[in-house]
Amino acid sequence: MIKLIPKYLLYFVVILLIQLLIVQNIQLSGYINPYFYVLFLLLLPFNTADWLLLIFGFILGFTMDIFTNTLGLHTSATVLMAFLRPYVLKMIAPRDGYGEGTLPVLKQYGLGWFLKYTLLLVLAHHFFLFLFEAFSFAYILDILLRVLISSVCSILLIVVSQYFIFRR
Repeated sequence: MIKLIPKYLLYFVVILLIQLLIVQNIQLSGYINPYFYVLFLLLLPFNTADWLLLIFGFILGFTMDIFTNTLGLHTSATVLMAFLRPYVLKMIAPRDGYGEGTLPVLKQYGLGWFLKYTLLLVLAHHFFLFLFEAFSFAYILDILLRVLISSVCSILLIVVSQYFIFRR
């Protein structure tokens, strides 16, 4: 695990830079807000301890909050996502379980599995983020529309990135 730290530190920095410098500037009338930075939590190894996932989620969200001035919105959403990740992995586990030394990536488990994994976690993240941003159920239809459109865009970016990061 120690030898993976530089690799994941590089992932952290590169993914955050892509989010902050490129993706953060994509907004169409407030409905399309893709969040690519959640890819970092999605790429962590299967055997990452639950407490470590929560710490990574906190650091990732806190870093986003610092640069976007959102006062804890991203932190709470990424901590929720990190909390849900082990349950989602159990729910969609292959019949034989996860192979030793494999990663939760498209290349190793296929597009169908990766889409389920990404869809569940990204929807949870986006719903929580947009609901607490509005902080009212009065705008639930707008929130659901933003969640749907932004999730589709985020998932497309994440899946396309898999073809660049984990080429055969």
